[in-house]
Formats: sequence, structure tokens, C-alpha cells
Amino acid sequence: MAAPRMPPARLSGVMVPAPIQDLEALRALTALFKEQRNRETAPRTIFQRVLDILKKSTHAVELACRDPSQVEHLASSLQLITECFRCLRNACIECSVNQNSIRNLDTIGVAVDLVLLFRELRVEQDSLLTAFRCGLQFLGNIASRNEDSQSIVWVHAFPELFMFLIITDHFLKSPELVEAMYSKLSNQERVTLLDIMIAKLVGDEQLTKDDISIFLRHAELIANSFVDQCRNVLKLTSEPNTEDQEALATIRLLDVLCEMTSNTELLGYLQVFPGLMERVIDVLRVIHVIGKDTTNIFSPSDSLKAEGDIEHMTEGFKSHLIRLIGNLCYKNKENQDKVNELDGIPLILDSSNIDDNNPFMMQWVVYAVRNLTEDNSQNQDFIAKMEEQGLADASLLKKMGFEVEKSGEKLILKPNNDIPPP
Repeated sequence: MAAPRMPPARLSGVMVPAPIQDLEALRALTALFKEQRNRETAPRTIFQRVLDILKKSTHAVELACRDPSQVEHLASSLQLITECFRCLRNACIECSVNQNSIRNLDTIGVAVDLVLLFRELRVEQDSLLTAFRCGLQFLGNIASRNEDSQSIVWVHAFPELFMFLIITDHFLKSPELVEAMYSKLSNQERVTLLDIMIAKLVGDEQLTKDDISIFLRHAELIANSFVDQCRNVLKLTSEPNTEDQEALATIRLLDVLCEMTSNTELLGYLQVFPGLMERVIDVLRVIHVIGKDTTNIFSPSDSLKAEGDIEHMTEGFKSHLIRLIGNLCYKNKENQDKVNELDGIPLILDSSNIDDNNPFMMQWVVYAVRNLTEDNSQNQDFIAKMEEQGLADASLLKKMGFEVEKSGEKLILKPNNDIPPP
């Protein structure tokens, strides 16, 4: 690939790169690296040149950190830094050769140090935030599916940068970095990150289009992690008094999924996520059975807690599984049918007992049944036949806001006027 030339300019007899020419050349490279063939043929010398520009531009940031009066002169340096990060970010997309070349130049260390310097600048500038975001995107891309790069990012960025990013929720704004580094976080750090996700999803401010785009990327990580790890919660049946951080992180994954599927713009993606519905039904079935067969942490409790009693980490876990099933079935016939095929309907109906360990269980069961039966005559018939055969309690169905009527030889499940709110 023929790289754009970066001609030098003379200043006081010393050869230095001309900022405007550097910026134009970097922008040209950034555009070229959008194509895979250009990434695969990029010579290592280009990345050394970009690193040199990045280092020189960093001096202006260091000066502004020491002398706040210099902040007003940062504009051109921040432009160069941003474009360096964009260029390197694009070069790393699905290209392990470039990831390795850039990493071996110690670019990761320079980038992390620079992002940490940004934190010390007490200014509110869009240009600074853009440079900050592009720096995180670069770190995410160079670490993506590259264990050697992940290790180097971890060495340079942990704990100071990661703790700062997680607490201030900047980490959320870089899905590439979250995905690359999630496996390296401790379970306690994962819980903190997931709590911040929940706070963002349920906050008073509506998610912007950019937020939705970011959370769609997060949704893949969260759903995959839950599918892989959800059975970790079952260990609590044998160790009921253990505050297991791994199990708690898994429970938080479920909480995040419940909130994500409550957002219509995120719901569609998760409704078709491979294996998610199957895994949710599987875990619900296991904890339901073991909760009925023996006395353990998943057994229903109808005794109210005394004031001051400590809540256990699994409180609400079962009802949230049913909530997630209801969300995934919302106006989605394929998932409605899938729950029926997996024998999930009797399981949901049998979970409607009062359970102090799962507040609002009845409401979530009602919500799930309504979403399972809406415009789905097969599921309606199935529940009606369960009632006729004595497999579903008519009084329970009535409490849930449904009743079974007979029309000729056909049984019809219909909502009555006493449907409790979800």
C-alpha cells in the first residue's frame, strides 16, 4: 500500500513535522484503513510514524497539566491525538498482524498514559472528550481477540485506569474495551460494572441513539456471558451462606438482561439471541425442582422477613427469570411457541405461589402468561386443556386474571376484567 507522505517543515533550522500536513496525512490513513486489504498490507514503519506524532502531541497535554494556562493552546494537539487514535483504531480491526506490530512499538503504554493525562485536564471540551473516546476505542480494538495485547493493556491500565473508567461509566462508552477486558475483571469488578449498566438503563434520562448503539454491543456480551455462566448460581444450593462473587455476578447479568429487554430498541436483538431462551427455561426448571424437592435457598418462603433481616443475593432471581421469559415473548410468536415446546408453560404456572424470596412473583407470572398467550391460540388452548385436566388450578387462573370457557367442544382461555398489573 502506498502511504501518504508526511513532508517536514523547517522551524528555526530544525526539521519538525508540520501539524496541518500531519493531520491531513493521518486522516488519509484513517480512511484507507477502513478497508481490510489496506490494513493487511500496511508497513510497520507507518505505525512508528504515527506513534512519533502521538508522542510529540502528548508533550502539549503534559504542559497543560502542569500549567492550566496552556489549556487554550491544546486544540491542534488534540486534533492530532484524536486522528492518531482513529488511525490506529482502524488499523487494528480484524488484523492481528497490525495489532502485534503496534503493540510491539509500546504504543499501548503511550496511549494509556495519555488517557490518564486527559483525566487531569480540568476542562470541558468536546475535542478532549472525542480524543478520550477514540483512545479507549483504540485500546479496545488492539485488545480484541488478541490475548497478548489484552495482557499488555491489563498491565498498563489496571487498576488505576480501569477503576476510573468503571466508576465514571466511561468504560461503558467503549464496547470494544468492555468486551476485550471483561474476562480479566474480578467478579467484584464485574458486579460494579453491571450495576452501572443497570443504573444507566433505568435512569431518568432516556437513552440516546448513541447509547442504544453502544448497548446493542453490550447486549451480545451480557447474553453470551449469561448463557455460559448462569448455572454458577446452582452452587448456592450446597453453600447457602456463601456470599459467592461469581454467583452474584451471574445474578447481575440476569438483572441487566431484564432491563435491556424492557427497552423496545434493545428487545428485538435479544429475542433472537441464540440459546438465550433455552438457557433461561433450563435454569428456571432446575431451581424450581430443587426448590420443591429439598429445603434450600431456592425453596419458596411464605413468611415475611422481620425488619432488618439481611436479604440474600438470590432474592428475586426466580421471578426475574420469569420476567425475562415474559419480555422475550412480547409480541414474538417464535418465542411463545418455543416456551411451549420446552414445556415452560406448566413450569411458569407452577411458580405462581407466594414466595417472600421472590417479591411480585404472581405479577411476573401473570405478565409472562399474558405475553405467551397474546395472539397465540395454540398456547391459549394448551392452558385451557391444562385446567380441564386438573393440571392448572381454575382459582389460580382466576387470580391471575384468566378464565376458561367452553364453546361447543372447544375450550377457550380468555382474560377477565380483574387482570392484576404486571
